[in-house]
Amino acid sequence: MTQYAIATDLNRCVGCLGCVVACKVVNGVDVGSFWNKVLRIGPFDKPEKASWEDVSMYFLPVQCQHCENPACVSVCPTEASRKLDDGTVQIDKEKCIGCQFCAMACPYNVRYLNEEERVVEKCTLCEQKIAQGELPQCVAQCGARARFFGDLEQGLDSFAGAGRVGHGGDVGYDAVLTTFTTLGELCEDYSDADVHHLPNAGNDPSFVYILRNAEWKGEK
Repeated sequence: MTQYAIATDLNRCVGCLGCVVACKVVNGVDVGSFWNKVLRIGPFDKPEKASWEDVSMYFLPVQCQHCENPACVSVCPTEASRKLDDGTVQIDKEKCIGCQFCAMACPYNVRYLNEEERVVEKCTLCEQKIAQGELPQCVAQCGARARFFGDLEQGLDSFAGAGRVGHGGDVGYDAVLTTFTTLGELCEDYSDADVHHLPNAGNDPSFVYILRNAEWKGEK
């Protein structure tokens, strides 16, 4: 069964917030609201700390995890929140009554009430783009090439990211958005121990985070 998700290589993420800005622009997200946030984790002491400079930190993008068993769907009284066949969790605004039960049930605090429309909003994984074979905007605009989109059933190495300038020739900006590379081609080797998820509250989050040679703090 298809389960679309985003995999983020945290060793490549530089915290530029390009994904946040790109998301807000393409989806018309109001000032003060976010479908995607980037958290700074740390700095914290390395286990083998010998001096003041032995510290580590990384950036952690957080958005709707398009969970396998989303709590937001089970508590929705009107079935406005629903899980589609592609694994994404979407909101039917025509059915949403703005009760915010889904926002309260979400373990990651990634839903909010659009005060003007009186409906709940969140990341849609740019369903309008992936339906046309494009990448979610946050993936397409990732300057560090840290974000990749794909189907978990096909394996992480198959996840697609934006093409690299100079990858396979002289690639300009327009071509970057239509020339894909894969996580397997671009990223450094990683082990199963380097693959992480946000805390699981019984919802089974789908998004994947890869972090090498650093302590994962996502469960805290």
